[in-house]
Amino acid sequence: MTTRNGQIKNFTSNSGPQHPAAHGVSRSVLEMNGEVVEQHAHSSAVERLLNCEVPLRAQYIRVLFREITRISNHSLASTTHAMDVGASTPFLWAFEEREKLLEFYERVPGARMHACFIRPGGVAQDLPLGLCRDIDSSTQQFASRIDELEEMSTGNRIWKQRLVDIGTVTAQQAKDWGFSGWWAYPSQPGVCWDSRRAAPYDVHDQSDPDVPVGTRGDRYDRYCIRIEEMRQSVRIIVQCPNQMPSGMIKADDQGFSVPAPSTYTAVEAPKGEFGVFLVSNGSNRPYRRKIRAPGFAHSQGLDSMSKHHMPADVVTIIGTQDIVSGEVDR
Repeated sequence: MTTRNGQIKNFTSNSGPQHPAAHGVSRSVLEMNGEVVEQHAHSSAVERLLNCEVPLRAQYIRVLFREITRISNHSLASTTHAMDVGASTPFLWAFEEREKLLEFYERVPGARMHACFIRPGGVAQDLPLGLCRDIDSSTQQFASRIDELEEMSTGNRIWKQRLVDIGTVTAQQAKDWGFSGWWAYPSQPGVCWDSRRAAPYDVHDQSDPDVPVGTRGDRYDRYCIRIEEMRQSVRIIVQCPNQMPSGMIKADDQGFSVPAPSTYTAVEAPKGEFGVFLVSNGSNRPYRRKIRAPGFAHSQGLDSMSKHHMPADVVTIIGTQDIVSGEVDR
């Protein structure tokens, strides 16, 4: 910005996000030089403190619904990001498939979101008859829908112009900022750290998913990682019903005597590493619980990634961050 006496000064602009859930908790202010610019982790932590063994069937059910959740998250986040760039068709296609996944939630815990299905010691209830068959059929269809989404976006010239070499992150920056999950994989070079493989929990040692990593560390890499993660989730979902044994879904225990130490337990959530730090004082209530949500760490990198890019690029950088406002209200 040029002043009356000819001096050039930086100016600030409120870029958003303008979403009702973000008012008061998340705000992005750009300093511009011209125009360039969850349930499972908590339950696992309690189980670790109690030295509680979860029945094998319950572990498979947990893995099954976690991967359904991962697909639901990535399909929504990737296609709403496409809308930020100007492409609306992928969102409509993915939302149709996501609706089928949410229906599976309704058939088991009875709620489409915030299901409160995973409990310390197992899960709330067993799977109804026919559900595994329907899940297998739906995920097979979703695999072909992923191919259709890729045909529309991955090689699209405009899509690549908006994403390639924008908002780059190096491997060292990812480590310094505490990035995790699909945010760490596409750094330059990719950080191959997936809690499901690096520190297996439940029956993830039986599924052994491939961990996709990037090479450029830009927004295009992050998009490709999400697409491949959905493919890996489909692969795990198909495996679960075939490997799932019959048996109990809750730990057979009439009561708990909680010891006094502390524990940090993390799971590979769709948005990154979601961890719970629990401190016990020997009573039936935790002395302290600290939740480590991935979005807070990821949001800290917005300033670094936005430098030397256009204001329109900042919108899509935020889109690839996939931040939930409740995670950044600190």
